[in-house]
Amino acid sequence: MAPAADREGYWGPPTSTLEWCEENYAVSYYIAEFWNTVSNLIFILPPIYGAIQTYKDGLEKRYLAAYLCLTAVGLGSWCFHMTLKYEMQLLDELPMIYSCCVFVYCLYECFKYKNTVNYALLFLLITYSVVVSIVYLDLKEPVFHQIMYGTLVSIIVLRSVYIVLWVYPWLRGLGYTSLTVFLMGFFLWNVDNIFCDKLRALREKMPPVVGAVTQFHAWWHILTGLGSYLHILLSLYTRTLFLKHRPKVKFVFGIWPVLLVEPHKNL
Repeated sequence: MAPAADREGYWGPPTSTLEWCEENYAVSYYIAEFWNTVSNLIFILPPIYGAIQTYKDGLEKRYLAAYLCLTAVGLGSWCFHMTLKYEMQLLDELPMIYSCCVFVYCLYECFKYKNTVNYALLFLLITYSVVVSIVYLDLKEPVFHQIMYGTLVSIIVLRSVYIVLWVYPWLRGLGYTSLTVFLMGFFLWNVDNIFCDKLRALREKMPPVVGAVTQFHAWWHILTGLGSYLHILLSLYTRTLFLKHRPKVKFVFGIWPVLLVEPHKNL
């Protein structure tokens, strides 16, 4: 049964196996969860810019794939929260698995010669993606997806910690910032789930714009989108250092970090 604060909207009754704490159709008749939807812009626009820059710099295509996979997660999540339809939920959740598999491959291949392919790791990650997809489509159990996603994130974290502790310690700031931001998002995701009733009651007493600040699932999108983007920067920075390029982090408008890479020049 939908909570009392929810309203009917353009996409009809939800068919997804999950609903979040944001009140349905409270802001727009055409968007089920407005703030949870628009917060996905951080998953969409910056990675597109990163993909363009990666292409211009002539870097390996797996990093282009990493940026585009992150964009795919944002687009899927946009569709899911806009409609709350089961099919759109899959467009959100399954790309989360696939993108993490790409991240794992990039991170574990940072110290290999250029133009090499690790077929064994590729086979393992593709098999993982296929098996998770098949089982999840059959079970339709969100906890299973969360465990499989969390497993991949743990693998990424362990590899990242190894790199910043023992290989390139000067990248600790970037690595720890990425991890901290992601964990902050995970913390707010749990707060949103556990204290939903209290948050909804609090919003009823607050002006709409102020109440939007308590949409912690939207903050999960913002923080994990930033954390994932920073992770790609860390992975790409590590790779380009190994290839003896000259990577530099610069800030667009003094705010958003981007990686510019100058190729190695043989003297």
